[in-house]
Amino acid sequence: MPARNDAAAITAAVRSVLEQDYAGPLELVIAIGPSHDGTEAVVNAITAGDARVRSVTNPPGGTAAGLNAAIAACTGEVIVRVDAHCELPDGYVTRAVETLERTGAANVGGVQRAVGSTSFQRAAAAAMTSRFGVGDAKFHYGGDEGPTDTVYLGVFRAEALRSVGGFDESLVRNQDYELNVRLRAMGQVVWFDPALEVVYHPRDSLAGLGRQYFDYGRWKREVIRRNPRAVRLRQLAAPVTVLGIAAGIAVAASGRRWGLLGPGVYGVAVLAASASVRDLDAADRRHLPAIFPTMHLGWGLGFLLGPPRRARGPARTPLDENRA
Repeated sequence: MPARNDAAAITAAVRSVLEQDYAGPLELVIAIGPSHDGTEAVVNAITAGDARVRSVTNPPGGTAAGLNAAIAACTGEVIVRVDAHCELPDGYVTRAVETLERTGAANVGGVQRAVGSTSFQRAAAAAMTSRFGVGDAKFHYGGDEGPTDTVYLGVFRAEALRSVGGFDESLVRNQDYELNVRLRAMGQVVWFDPALEVVYHPRDSLAGLGRQYFDYGRWKREVIRRNPRAVRLRQLAAPVTVLGIAAGIAVAASGRRWGLLGPGVYGVAVLAASASVRDLDAADRRHLPAIFPTMHLGWGLGFLLGPPRRARGPARTPLDENRA
């Protein structure tokens, strides 16, 4: 579990791990990045109260570096990735290990079940489980069990994870997807099991959601640049939308009003999708006409711009085998 500025959420995340009913030995290694909200003190209190929990330092602070540091300190044959802002459901580890054994996969995972506690979060959660919001990525809303391109979080065979060098520390986002690209390139199977659901809490503001999706898009661009064959059509929808809207506005600005047709159609689609989302009351639903464009345009703009030039390149920091 990588942790950085997660003091408010990490206790619930740790509790969901330690309350698993897995019959074998279980250990939790938390990699603590530089934090200013007291995360380290919270983790120290947790480790002092339960011998199954240990912590390691993550000086760079990045998610991939934290994951690699924690993996290097693990002793188990199965590595379960957990985030400090998610909660594992009862039976998650047991089911995941059974699925690994049953399928022979190198990595198994399931559904990111977005759940909100505020009006905005509930609307964001609904958007993140909508096909209009996120396309055909099964880990957002479920689907049939079987091989797939990527899964949420992941439960790995430790040997397979270390054989590909761990997570790429040069990537700020999309480390999971890129790792699964390498696993599949080596002939390994990534398996989707819809019975594996993990509760995820979305960002609680439009600005936070926009920054998150902008980063998703820009680092997806870098992963695809390094691995062109890994591209999926759903990943091109948002940048194409951004280009279409920009082109339409430019045409309209030149005096040809028909240029507004494209942006208008997108706006109507947003309103229609917002109205069609189920299980939201009016107070929550009012956020959707802003949330959908924030997700789409943030992701698309990030994809078109890509990461900072200094961050681009084939460099990858592998898992340190000496530590492992």
